[in-house]
Amino acid sequence: MFYIIGLGLCDEKDITVRGLEAVKSCSRVYLEAYTSILMVEKSRLEAFYERPLILADREMVETESDEILRDADKENVAMLVVGDPFGATTHTDIILRARALKIPVRVVHNASIMNAVGACGLQLYNFGQTVSLVFFTDTWKPDSFYDKIKENVDLGMHTLVLLDIKVKEQSEENLARGRKIYEPPRYMSIPQAVSQLLEIEGLRRSGILSPEETLAIGLSRVGGDESQQKIVSGTLAELVTQPADAFGEPLHSLVVVGKRVHHLEVEYAQQFAVNETGWRHVARNVYKCALDD
Repeated sequence: MFYIIGLGLCDEKDITVRGLEAVKSCSRVYLEAYTSILMVEKSRLEAFYERPLILADREMVETESDEILRDADKENVAMLVVGDPFGATTHTDIILRARALKIPVRVVHNASIMNAVGACGLQLYNFGQTVSLVFFTDTWKPDSFYDKIKENVDLGMHTLVLLDIKVKEQSEENLARGRKIYEPPRYMSIPQAVSQLLEIEGLRRSGILSPEETLAIGLSRVGGDESQQKIVSGTLAELVTQPADAFGEPLHSLVVVGKRVHHLEVEYAQQFAVNETGWRHVARNVYKCALDD
């Protein structure tokens, strides 16, 4: 059996009972370590799961799937995934490869940012398409995300923006020279993400991400305890000027609030606002949300 097991969002104890039982039945256990990260070290997972973990980076998952799936038709093998197994197309791909090899597959689900984002007070059924935002470079600033945000905005829906992480990445020079030298890990912050959104808004000029008139919510370490999880709401103009430490440690996510926002969503998210009066002013006058005085 090949198991693909969601670990949840926080630490070693977020695994489900079903997932833990499966892990303990496996002869090999891989930890997928590049689409996302947990908030604890690998050693803590190994101690709690009572199994050694094999780190599976991008190269292994994408080019050595045969090794990961080796003998999974005869013994139990697992891949552990932060969040839920279906949070990334990479995991869908390896499931298809396993099934093509006639290997039985079992998926064990868990919480992911796709549902835990509700911690900010916005209702999940009011979200539209989720988009990913990558680090811009001097020569590469992909902006296809903007079109999806605009579609959501036109429908009045919220947009969850997943922020880029760079783990075990090579520089262009080292990649070109074939040198296995990796850059330090990087995690996109809320201010950097907002800055990139506003940069593209300045080029497109459609007004969907007007800095002073667009409400947004930044989230970090969702699922952690009170000392870890942080939520900050405000206009894009307010969020981009906040110090990085206002948002806590990575990983970060961002929500662009849609115009169909309900007054209860506004009131819930207000408790996280940089400026509560300003938050209500924009919600009432720009978003036309019916709020009590």
